[in-house]
Parts: sequence; C-alpha cells; structure tokens
Amino acid sequence: MTPLSIFAIIAVVIILGIISFYNGLIRARTHVTEAWADIDIQLKRRSDLIPNLVETVKGYKAHEAGTLEKVTAARAAALQAATMAERGIAEAALGNSLSGLFAVAESYPDLKASTNFVELQRELADTENKVQAARRFYNGLVRDYNIKQTVFPTNLIAGPLGFHQAEFFELDATASREPVAVSFT
Repeated sequence: MTPLSIFAIIAVVIILGIISFYNGLIRARTHVTEAWADIDIQLKRRSDLIPNLVETVKGYKAHEAGTLEKVTAARAAALQAATMAERGIAEAALGNSLSGLFAVAESYPDLKASTNFVELQRELADTENKVQAARRFYNGLVRDYNIKQTVFPTNLIAGPLGFHQAEFFELDATASREPVAVSFT
C-alpha cells in the first residue's frame, strides 16, 4: 500500500463518518420537530374545546363572567405565544384558569349534570393526558438530540454545521402550583 492509498482510505472513512453523523443529527432533529407538532396538535385541540366549554358555562350562570374572561384571555395568550418558554407559561396559566372554571362549576348542580358540560370536561381531561404524553415523548427526543450533539465526535461537526440545542417544553412550575382562587360572590 502506498502512502497515497492510505491517505485516500483515511479520507474516505472520515467523509463517511461525517456523513453518518450529519444524517444522524438530521434524523434526530426531524424527530424533535415531529414530536413538537404532536404537542401543538393536542394544544390546539384543547384550545378548540375551550370556547364550547365557556359557552356551556355562560348558558348556566352569567355572573361568573370574571372566570370566563380569565379562561378566554389565557387561551388567547397561549395561542399567541411565540417562543417555547412563553408557550409553557401561557399553557400553565390556561390550565390554572380552567381549574378555576371547573371549581366554579362545582357549585352549580345543573351545570355539573349537563351532558354537554360533562362531555366537554371528559374531552378536555383526555386531551390533557395526551398533552402530557406528547410532552414526555418530545422532551425525551430533545434529550437524546441534545446528547447526540454534545458527545464526541459528533460535537465536532454539530456546531459548524448549524445544529443547535433544542429547547425542552416545560410548563411554568410556579404557575401550575398556585392555588386556584374561587369566589362565589
């Protein structure tokens, strides 16, 4: 073997390695993007259920307007959030306002017995479970993608080729732990 053939073999191995690492990063980034789309679908489904829920509650008790306005405002904020961090904060606030709405509904037996309200509440709970599952799946893929970028030798090509760490989707921890304020006046 000549030195030129040894150099050619080493160059081919390096090029194939770079291609392999690059394709692995592309696959991982695509999985993260796809998982975020799954979360987005579930959050949109939840947002689509909220106007029906608000209208159902409106039909029973008009004097709970403050609670209904909070839910509507929180939904609008969640839909307008630009970054993942803003979305997490907005979604946590929306969850809190929905908890407040359900707490208010507890004081109205007719509303609790309404088939429409019960069905919407069930669908919303099902959607919340799907959001949780999608969030866990997404965050797991983000973890794997971020690790893939930081381990040797992939880290040598990830930065120069424009790969950046993905952001975890976390609900605002402080907002989700605040007690729900309920007023029956």
